[in-house]
Amino acid sequence: MRVYGVTGWKNTGKTTLTERLVAELVGQGLRVSTIKHAHHATEIDHPGRDSYRHREAGAGQVIVASPVRWALMTELRGASEPPLDELLARFDPCDLILIEGCKSAPHPKIETHRQAAGRDLLALSNPTIRAIASDGPLDSPLPCFDLNDVAGIAAFIRAEVGL
Repeated sequence: MRVYGVTGWKNTGKTTLTERLVAELVGQGLRVSTIKHAHHATEIDHPGRDSYRHREAGAGQVIVASPVRWALMTELRGASEPPLDELLARFDPCDLILIEGCKSAPHPKIETHRQAAGRDLLALSNPTIRAIASDGPLDSPLPCFDLNDVAGIAAFIRAEVGL
């Protein structure tokens, strides 16, 4: 499986770009999976749901299964967050895994940038960033794409990972 990342500062379009890339790449016939990394306690289950009640009661892992999908939730309960390689190993085979976030992980990435955010480019100090998707012109030695050029960004990623 090949891995590529979408990274950037908060509110620069990472999720939107990742969502659009998944649709574009799946539309091209690829099998794509994703990892969304968050720096806070993300809640994917809701109070009152049976699985939430199981977790709150102390279950370390809960599988929710239906005829349409299944999901495995694991409570760390104070243990360290698993390394990215361990998470990647849990995926079924696919052509590409897109990772949103994980700025410092060693996989190649494209950085999202919005000029209104007023933040310096991560690419200035992060050699794993191979290109930038921005809402305005940039002076960078890296390839630069318009944030809305999803087809161009997808083609770049495919070339980078050999798909």
